[in-house]
Amino acid sequence: MLKQIEGSEAVAEAVALCRPEVVCAYPITPQTHIVEGVGKRVKNGSLENCEFINVESEFAALSVAIGASAAGARSYTATASQGLLYMAEAVYNAAGLGLPIVMTIGNRAIGAPINIWNDHTDSMSMRDSGWIQLFAETNQEALDLHIQAFRLAEELSCPVMVCMDGFILTHAFERVDMPSQQDVDAYLPPYDPVQVLDPDDPYSIGAMVGPEAFTEVRYLANDKQLQALKLIPEISNVFKEVFGRDTGGLIHPYHTEDAETIVVALGSVNGTIKEVVDVMREDGMAIGSLGICSFRPFPQEAIRKALKKAKRIVVLEKSMAPGMGGIVASNVRMALSDLPTPVHTVIAGLGGRPITMVSLREVFEVAFEDRLPEVQFLDIDHAAVEHEIVRARGTRRSGPTAESILRRKAAGAAQSVGGEKI
Repeated sequence: MLKQIEGSEAVAEAVALCRPEVVCAYPITPQTHIVEGVGKRVKNGSLENCEFINVESEFAALSVAIGASAAGARSYTATASQGLLYMAEAVYNAAGLGLPIVMTIGNRAIGAPINIWNDHTDSMSMRDSGWIQLFAETNQEALDLHIQAFRLAEELSCPVMVCMDGFILTHAFERVDMPSQQDVDAYLPPYDPVQVLDPDDPYSIGAMVGPEAFTEVRYLANDKQLQALKLIPEISNVFKEVFGRDTGGLIHPYHTEDAETIVVALGSVNGTIKEVVDVMREDGMAIGSLGICSFRPFPQEAIRKALKKAKRIVVLEKSMAPGMGGIVASNVRMALSDLPTPVHTVIAGLGGRPITMVSLREVFEVAFEDRLPEVQFLDIDHAAVEHEIVRARGTRRSGPTAESILRRKAAGAAQSVGGEKI
């Protein structure tokens, strides 16, 4: 059924169609509308046999989900930004225990300074926790990935994060094709847990493991991620057979076959990149793009195959590793480790800064001319940065950088009228 609906509401309906039995909720922008939407369905009875639990923190939300999953219930929660950091210990525990929890991340920047807008820093902070991480490009894909996530999590007995860009997707109204309960039931079988706490068959979950066995346990966690590389395309293909949509999977190539330059990215920015690729191709430039849906596990072989013929790679990412540069780019370089192909990092959209077609085209054209540095920050105000460096070096008590940058920006805006300096 076609619906014009907010992204968060679409995800809430998709989650409800998956028949979760325990939903743990704590509000944090920009994911709050999702758990609110699920809660409404529990209250009005349209989602039956589900316990909706309001908790006192994000740490409690995932902790309750861990307990519920260990007891044999299909469990779901959602969070964002500092909320994900607050539950970090539980994030690692859920993966280490092999519990098939599904969690939505409404991707948002991490402070300080405080920022509620979108980038991917939160998910990146948990990239090596053992959770599968799937990134949605559109609200339709976010909806579809949640349905696939429950099946993936439960077949592997491994937790799954579905990452969708905060505000850009969570609060955007788009037309989506909402599946029927009958189709979801046909695709997603009833939950049959691999492990469950049972008084008639007692054993310990989360017991201490010493040096004699810890390496083997971690090795098997790595093996489970490798299993996911095979399973993700399989469940995506079955999804296509049932619902008639090609969504999910490991990667999304776009005009990569003959491309000299290929742009790699996660999430919603892939839509803008495709628009720029189309315009540049009309002008005769051999450019393509590669959207990564599965960031963890990282599909090295699939990415290598898609990129191996390109002359240069530009990785556009909404996060950074201070002192090093790109996080996604480092993984792409690993996939191409025996090839001479240069891999450039373009840091963009931090803290919700707009990523425009004009700016993207400019940086892609520089890449074609082989003048792009290894790491570049899109649309950065170099004058403001240099001014702050000089100011901070000039006095010991220079104060907070964020406040200084804001004051300078405000002063510059006050001197402008209609976009022209006075």
